[in-house]
Amino acid sequence: MRVLVLGADGFVGRRVVAALALADWATPIAGVRRDGSATRRVLDATDEAAIAGVLPGIDAVVNCVTGDRRTIVRNAAALFAAARDRRIVHLSSMAVYGAATGRIDEDTPLCGRSDGYAAAKIAAERLARGVPDTVLLRPGCIYGAGSTQWSLRIARLLAAGRIGDLGAGGDGCSNIVHVNDVVAAILAALADAEQRGPFNLAMPDAPRWNGYFRAFAHALGTVPIRRIPAWRLDVEARALAVPLKLAESLTRRAPPPIPPSLVRFWRRDATLDSARATRALGIGWTPLDTGVAEAAYWCATRLGRRHAP
Repeated sequence: MRVLVLGADGFVGRRVVAALALADWATPIAGVRRDGSATRRVLDATDEAAIAGVLPGIDAVVNCVTGDRRTIVRNAAALFAAARDRRIVHLSSMAVYGAATGRIDEDTPLCGRSDGYAAAKIAAERLARGVPDTVLLRPGCIYGAGSTQWSLRIARLLAAGRIGDLGAGGDGCSNIVHVNDVVAAILAALADAEQRGPFNLAMPDAPRWNGYFRAFAHALGTVPIRRIPAWRLDVEARALAVPLKLAESLTRRAPPPIPPSLVRFWRRDATLDSARATRALGIGWTPLDTGVAEAAYWCATRLGRRHAP
């Protein structure tokens, strides 16, 4: 099976290409924006003609493209128009459920009032509805080596003592999923032509955010972690988020901001149910200690820290 991977130079896309290269049933073709070669195709993944131009000889497409709202929607429109006769595995997000709480399975209605990132992901899924051989994957918070959002940012905040035990502020379910499990789901969806989805992807019994922070701090060697009072987190989110975001855009050395949306996210009572993916795709979920150890080692090398034994 010749598989075109769009967004192949991104966090998940790189892992997908590597896993397909090791499989005895697939040959990956990396779709990138530059540096083409025999196994890499340079193309604009938001351009229908560009995608159509590389499809001859391609059996399936994995879509790992991310970006701002405009990029996500344009990419989906181009892909589902150009490759509607191919098998497509499309990486969506749990963001499509909006602010839903409680246990969330694949039958939970998508949020109709979303904007920004969530709205773009919902729009992309709607574009996929007319393409019959499409599998939608809705991962939670993807962590692991290479994750700047749910691994490196968390490590930087822990190392600076800006997060730790958040009390009730960290009691929301983390809904984390290791990148290797996302890749395993993608390969399973490619290999089994009967699967359609959608599938939620999050480790069963995912820890609360406080548990994830403690496990990460232990792996980084930054224990014991500090107890962060609610008032301090709220002040930082309200008063410092904007200037820190501006500083982050100007220099990589600026401390990461903690926006109010993230504070709300850590408190949110919502659990992603991934039982369907466990059964249909046969995912053997990465244990928390294994996944965090791998992520922490990668983060430590970027923070200039000596990794804990």
